[in-house]
Amino acid sequence: MPGVSSTDSIESLRALVSDVYVNLKLSLKLDLPKGRESVPEFFDRVRRQYPTMSELKRYRDELALETAGGGDEPYRWLAVRSKNVRSGVVNPEAWMGAHTLHEHVLEVAPYFLSISSLDIESVEVLFGMDLLSAGNHDEVVFDALVSDTPMAALMEPDAQVSDCQPVLCWSVGAGAGVEVQYEVMTRLHGRSREAGPEPLSVYLTCRRSGPVTELSELIGVYRSLSGLGERLVSERVIPHLVMPIRDSIVAS
Repeated sequence: MPGVSSTDSIESLRALVSDVYVNLKLSLKLDLPKGRESVPEFFDRVRRQYPTMSELKRYRDELALETAGGGDEPYRWLAVRSKNVRSGVVNPEAWMGAHTLHEHVLEVAPYFLSISSLDIESVEVLFGMDLLSAGNHDEVVFDALVSDTPMAALMEPDAQVSDCQPVLCWSVGAGAGVEVQYEVMTRLHGRSREAGPEPLSVYLTCRRSGPVTELSELIGVYRSLSGLGERLVSERVIPHLVMPIRDSIVAS
């Protein structure tokens, strides 16, 4: 938004939700090398830039480097699977606090993991927002986004909403075009109002598919997607998803 700094923008959003996070996903066409040394060397290079990312973990399908417990810095993580590299920052002080990690990952990952420009399947940036809510999340979302629309007439009288997780996608351009997806994810389904609060999530994903001519283009692709995402969060997600859901939570 013109005249609004990155810090002011994210502070306004964080006043409305419990957590804000920005994730990167670089998807590949070919499997990454399985050698023992390549991923740890990649992680070590990132750790030198972000020293608090010092905890190495192995999950079922991935290796991850995460921020060690404690400290005042935002939580950062980096994960490598066979066909993608992902990273995330939770509750950054400004959008740029997340973007710098993701740009660093895009800059160094190709050289440590032998990724070529032809290997790029897609670049994806996700803006996530969690709102704590008890009770039936699906009813909260239905009341916020559906109850005043023609779709509400599909419900039988006295019926209970058991699943309401809307997804909306739109795309621009052909070939290496951009796809935008809005998604609401619920976690408490049909529970009583006495159930403890859990996150109800709103996601905005901006994705560009297709290979790049040169690896140096990846930073520009990321900046284009993240800039679009920041604008859509301010202009679309906050007023048309976050605020109605938040009001519905308060009213429930």
